[in-house]
Amino acid sequence: MSEQESPRKQRARARRDPREWHGQRIVTETDLGSTFATDNAAARRLASRRRIRHGVVLVVLLGLVTAGIFVAVGLARGDITFDALEPSSTPSPTSTCPAGPFEMQDPSAITVDVFNSTPIDGLAGTAAEQLRSRAFAVRQIGNRDVGPTGMTAIIVAGEGGRANAFTVQRVIPDAIFVPDEREDRTVDVVLGSAYTGIVAPEEVETTPAGLFCGGEENRTATPDATPTAP
Repeated sequence: MSEQESPRKQRARARRDPREWHGQRIVTETDLGSTFATDNAAARRLASRRRIRHGVVLVVLLGLVTAGIFVAVGLARGDITFDALEPSSTPSPTSTCPAGPFEMQDPSAITVDVFNSTPIDGLAGTAAEQLRSRAFAVRQIGNRDVGPTGMTAIIVAGEGGRANAFTVQRVIPDAIFVPDEREDRTVDVVLGSAYTGIVAPEEVETTPAGLFCGGEENRTATPDATPTAP
């Protein structure tokens, strides 16, 4: 069993130890290194994660820029197309024909002017008598030149007379509606060479609907020539 040092020897040995100064422990570089070793390792791990994150961001940005350049070049050369950006080869025309629905009106409350656009003598007078037989209030009979040829009839009315025009259109088959700027509710009937008469009373369709404007060429053919007396 080893002999224990006496207190005197311990104090003498402490005085000879360079890490001891007047009984106090001196902190050395080795002590500091061991103390902060853990903190340095955590800092290195944090820096490593930061470098990895920055690298990933740079790679993603580089990929987006490359893809953008590729798409731009493809669009410029025509190699890449988007259907939403391509105009339709057969665009649907926008109809300006009043859709209604309009209901049949009392014929006795509808004032009608009848005009003949054909060289057929007495056509306007014949149509006027037929309309009067259905209680329409025929006011004027005359002649009028219009653009379309070979049509049955053109029915002209302003915004306030659309329901009246609908009623007249149901009585004259295949008639084409053309709007104008008049402010009253009167209706013009311009007869064409295909006019053969009005519909029989039992054959008149009374279901509410919109006006029929025919083809695009007929919608713009407003008969604005000055009517003349027969």
